[in-house]
Amino acid sequence: MKNRKLKLILILSTILLLLFTSLNIFTSYIKMKKTVEESIANQSLEAAISIASSIDVDAYQQFINNPEKNDYYWELRSYLNDARIKLGALFVYTLKVDNPKVSHAMIMGMPSEITEGFDIGEVCTVPERQVQRAYKGETFVTEVIPDSVHGSYLSVGAPIRDKTGTIIAYLGIDISADTLNGIKGKVIEDNLFIFIFNGVLILIVIGSFLFLQRWYQKEVAKEVGATEDTYQAEIKTLITSVSSLRHDFTNHIQVLHGLLQLDKPEQAKQYLSSLSKEVQAIKSLKLNINHPGLSILLQTKKLTAQNHNIDMDFTISQNDFHKIKTTDLIKILSNLIDNAIDAATELPEGQRRITICCNADDLYYEFKVTNTGPNILDACQIFKQGFSTKKQENGKIRGQGLFIVNEIVHKYNGQISIDSSKHLETTAIVNIPIK
Repeated sequence: MKNRKLKLILILSTILLLLFTSLNIFTSYIKMKKTVEESIANQSLEAAISIASSIDVDAYQQFINNPEKNDYYWELRSYLNDARIKLGALFVYTLKVDNPKVSHAMIMGMPSEITEGFDIGEVCTVPERQVQRAYKGETFVTEVIPDSVHGSYLSVGAPIRDKTGTIIAYLGIDISADTLNGIKGKVIEDNLFIFIFNGVLILIVIGSFLFLQRWYQKEVAKEVGATEDTYQAEIKTLITSVSSLRHDFTNHIQVLHGLLQLDKPEQAKQYLSSLSKEVQAIKSLKLNINHPGLSILLQTKKLTAQNHNIDMDFTISQNDFHKIKTTDLIKILSNLIDNAIDAATELPEGQRRITICCNADDLYYEFKVTNTGPNILDACQIFKQGFSTKKQENGKIRGQGLFIVNEIVHKYNGQISIDSSKHLETTAIVNIPIK
């Protein structure tokens, strides 16, 4: 079921990846085509304004008053044809705009040998919306206009003004859609690398996101697994200790019952007096510590120490130790205390002692565990994975505790040291910077 969900997530992620990549490329393509079209239209409009300003308005006014194919007609037609060729335009022509709906082409810039068509006053295909702009005296730019005769094209228009500023005509330029598409294709071809780069960049970004997500999930799972192992080990230790206490008290009750049956009340009182000391020791397990996880850990270890007849003392600062993760704090102290318990149990019962200090100031956290027990002869090797001063028993892998502690301490840029120079006493000190 879990694998099916993972596969479904991967499939959906892949589909979204392809969708976003395609959408990005398509959007960039449309935007670039629109930009090219607007750029060509603006350039053509500037050309129309320039040509309109160069026309002899007096001569053109006379032509309007008597529109016929006279010498001026052919002269202006030739001039507009030269402009058409230089611009690479489909048509360059003058327009008559005397109403807000329809415009009329007056002089078309065409070669003189073409005598058929292009009559004076021919109705033009400029859309009504642009004609209205021209009628108001504004420049205009059309969308691409479909034309079954001359092919699709884009039109621009600029006013021709007389010396008083009155608009007497318009100068129109038509740019063929084939020319537009050719330029668009060239621009897109020149920017093909950008399209590919954008697509690859999106793939890398989304791929990196998915990779980091999977990596984070694995790290979280690993952290949860390690934490679960740590707490399960502590719970097993606690259960073992409680079971041992229960077994001991069952034996104590049986002894008391036997003494009372034998009518030996004084001996029973003496036995109860010795048991009260153990009860007081159990009560002392409750620690006034601000950190809940640390409190539970130390109570568990205290109970374990009592089961091994180890005298364990604590000195804990009233600090929540929030600059270090609870799981890491538990791993550090749990491994150090377990090593201390193992070492202390190698001595006779009267010599078994462990002291645990957890202090904090403005700069450092200091965790110190001191225990009686055999001295460590090779302190340089003790942090290596697999190194242990004890023999392997029942296939149990040893030499992991201090290696784990060392890894965690280095993660926090801290330091750990082991001092085993004193006779039958070893001290482990961990310093972790707060800032």
